[in-house]
Amino acid sequence: MIFALAFPASADAPASLNATADVKDIQKYGNVGLSLTCDELKAAGYAYGDVVTVQFLSQSLDLPVCSNYSDVDSGTPGLFAREKDTCVLLAINTGDFATTYGIATKTTNEDKSVTWNYNEGVDGPVAVTISMKEPGGYRDQYLMHQLSYTTERADYPQLTDEQFANFRAVETTGMGKGVLYRTSSPVNPENGRSAYADAAMRKAGVTVVMNLAENEESVKNYAGYADTYYATTKYIALNMGVDFTAADFQAKLADGLRFFAENPGVYAVHCTVGKDRAGFVCALLEALMGASFDELAADYMATFFNYYGVVPGEERYDVILNSNLVKSLQRAFGVEDLRSADLAACAAAYMKGIGLSDAEIAALKQNLSAAPAPAPTPEPVPGTPAGGTSYVVKAGDCLWNIAYRFYGTGRMFYAIAEANGIKPPYTIYVGQVLVIPAL
Repeated sequence: MIFALAFPASADAPASLNATADVKDIQKYGNVGLSLTCDELKAAGYAYGDVVTVQFLSQSLDLPVCSNYSDVDSGTPGLFAREKDTCVLLAINTGDFATTYGIATKTTNEDKSVTWNYNEGVDGPVAVTISMKEPGGYRDQYLMHQLSYTTERADYPQLTDEQFANFRAVETTGMGKGVLYRTSSPVNPENGRSAYADAAMRKAGVTVVMNLAENEESVKNYAGYADTYYATTKYIALNMGVDFTAADFQAKLADGLRFFAENPGVYAVHCTVGKDRAGFVCALLEALMGASFDELAADYMATFFNYYGVVPGEERYDVILNSNLVKSLQRAFGVEDLRSADLAACAAAYMKGIGLSDAEIAALKQNLSAAPAPAPTPEPVPGTPAGGTSYVVKAGDCLWNIAYRFYGTGRMFYAIAEANGIKPPYTIYVGQVLVIPAL
């Protein structure tokens, strides 16, 4: 996860470069090899992240200078100087440059080999001119495209299991201690972190979950779901998209926030990775509770350390922050300067704008500010075991709430479960007599 630019930036615009594209240098998938080498491009002062103008066949394209095809979105062209190649390529990520831009036509032979021939009216080799359009004009996007992570725990020996799961307590100003957590998905195994996230949720005593990524059916269809701690929690599955400005996103977010307002407990917010959707929602909740912009930024960027090793002080840190959280909150709150804005008022106004009432926002703030007030301790049932007590289950009870009544914390629910032989998903019944062990 170490990143470095291979090409140094130049203070002066480099000179235009002339090259040719020969049909014999067109690759199988339509990538067009130039007579210009990567070293020559480097020596001329062009750098990854520059935007150059490429002229050929009466066409003029403004293209980013890139180190690999993945540096641009799928279907996007670029000028590629890859370390594994000797010469510079004109190519489209998951596309065919030679065909798209009318240079040549591909013929597949009987033996499945490929032959390229110049299109009618094209005289080869094709003259190509490269000139500087905007130094560093694609630099932010380029840096963003360098981010990658693996699903293997062994690749992150420097992280705790919780960090690997991108699991952490939200401890910003105004937030109750141990009340809100954020995490990668505890049920979706695709990024290799679900088991670690589920274990972290169990350890933290999470009871109420906002799942931004999936619907309830998909959650329950994951292999092993019934055996997870997640299955014992109260969760809402919202199946939200990633466009924070979309009406559907905002309507589902309002449902999720109401769910938290209506269900006191220890909360967790997650999407799949725990980065974009979870990052926005947690920043919104942090702002509502009185956190400063710097607190929001630090919590948001912890995810990028956990996945990509990004730390404060390096160029990527500010690029990522400004390209993601800053832009999202500026749009959501309708302000430019987030540091001077009243973020709590902005967050409340945003929530009202997507449909929450003042009472719902007040309940949400109350639930996030501290652990719910314990209910009165019930009278013990006759036949109390030595050193403990008994309790008759009533409508609306769950092990978490019962543990809270007797121990002052719902996180001790597992002690009651073990004393009574109750296994996941920890189902109890009205009228059931539970042994409440002494701690």
